[in-house]
Amino acid sequence: MSNSRKHPKALPFLFFSEMWERFGYYLMIGIFTLYLKDVKGGFAMTEAESADLYGTFIALVFLTPFLGGLIADRYFGYRKSIIIGGLMMGAGYCLMAIHNLTALYVAMTLVILGNGFFKPNISTLLGNVYSTPEYVHRKDEGYNIFYMGINIGAFICNFFGAALYIMLGWGYAFIAAGIGMFIGVIIFLAGTRHYIAYDVKKGVQPGDMSFTRIIMLILVPSIIAGVLGWLIPGDIFGSDSTDAFIFACLPVLYFYSNLYFRAPADEKRPIAALLAIFAAVILFWAVFKQNGTALNTWADRYTDREVKGQVADVFTTLKQAQTIPYKKDSVPLYDQQFRLQKVDNIVQKEYNYPYYFKNVAPEKLPEEGSSIYAWATNLSQSINPGWVILLTPLIVAFFAFLNRRGKEPSTPTKIALGLFVSALSVLVMVMAVYSTNNGSEKGSVWWLIMTYGVITIGELLLSPMGLSLVSKLSPVRITSLMMGGWFLSTSIGNKLSGVLSSLWDGYENKANFFWINFGLLLLATGIMVAMLKWLNKIMKEKGVK
Repeated sequence: MSNSRKHPKALPFLFFSEMWERFGYYLMIGIFTLYLKDVKGGFAMTEAESADLYGTFIALVFLTPFLGGLIADRYFGYRKSIIIGGLMMGAGYCLMAIHNLTALYVAMTLVILGNGFFKPNISTLLGNVYSTPEYVHRKDEGYNIFYMGINIGAFICNFFGAALYIMLGWGYAFIAAGIGMFIGVIIFLAGTRHYIAYDVKKGVQPGDMSFTRIIMLILVPSIIAGVLGWLIPGDIFGSDSTDAFIFACLPVLYFYSNLYFRAPADEKRPIAALLAIFAAVILFWAVFKQNGTALNTWADRYTDREVKGQVADVFTTLKQAQTIPYKKDSVPLYDQQFRLQKVDNIVQKEYNYPYYFKNVAPEKLPEEGSSIYAWATNLSQSINPGWVILLTPLIVAFFAFLNRRGKEPSTPTKIALGLFVSALSVLVMVMAVYSTNNGSEKGSVWWLIMTYGVITIGELLLSPMGLSLVSKLSPVRITSLMMGGWFLSTSIGNKLSGVLSSLWDGYENKANFFWINFGLLLLATGIMVAMLKWLNKIMKEKGVK
């Protein structure tokens, strides 16, 4: 990778900067809901409360790159924006180590804003580095290597997070995330000389909407609408934060619909195609982003995490730190309540905490006063990036094989296929529920491994293809705005993932929860399939595939 004849010297620095940034982000997000729900060291939130806050958080994290990219393009430049964003995120992770609700919200704000400056601009800078004739033919390969950095960081971080929060406490895990982010910034600064020439501010181009107009037409109305949504009495959509988010999205949705109605005749069809795809992929993100909520809960409470024999001996330190005590109460096991009882957000009483032993068969329960060893819940968050690392080369090779034979499907077809494959992944979890008698028995970790494996294929078919489609179909004068539309659809989907996961406790039969997800993805697939002929025709008109 460091061979400059193959790739620019900037690539290793950008690769490791992004790897460490993702290390910090995914370490934090992997333990976020576990921390919120923890009675002893967290905030004792219920499943619904933690899922709602998680959904709002990741929704805003994916919304700010739109503004961060515009500010970098026109005012700050890419390097300055990346450094500012990295420092803000690192500070935010470290601030999460302070066990205080106000500090948590301030920390979340720093991460949300920091990600807006960092995320879009390091990818753009990489593209600029590959814009010279010497390297332009290797741009796709460069992005594939860069994407591996993302997933390596996401894979290894959870092992560090688990060891730290088990042995030392939640605060140390969050500080480790911050340190990872600061390492990424240091590496980025060290490579400055290799990309300083590519840090070119574009300024406002002819046909660009002014930043002031964007603020006045999008940001200000959204803030006002969001405040109104928060203040309206009652919970229209389930919680104040959900009300605020949906209200805040209304001016943005109105703005994007206006882009279509006001567009010249030759731009209407491509814009309409992109808006239709944005609507369809919202449902993908709504299910995919439940990895940090519903699937994390499944790993925590419904998966057999006990470690025995020689495997336990290999991880002696972690094993000792991950002890789960169990003491039988005078109340029969299956008559006990397992939910936290709260009044005015204060825990009044807790029953049989932790939850792990709720669905262990009586004959398999440890003796009174004894302990078991279990792997940490957040390690399940490494399954998806692990699959990405394994499957990306195979999928790239598969489509290269089809391309050589002139049979590679169009980009919209790949997205439709990605939605369908993702729907199949939910069926794996339906089978997991049935195999565990609706969670009354512990399930194998293989259910999670399989469901993540299938949905990762869907992710690789959909996510990169969506970004490619935006760049292919967007009118040049509004490419940034349409890329912002892709992030907006991701943001809305992320919030919807929290809304769906907040309903977990309301489903007595957990299979019904996953059937709802399956139905949503099947609906999205149907929408895409219905539009395929139209979308492929528009792609052909634009001269792209």
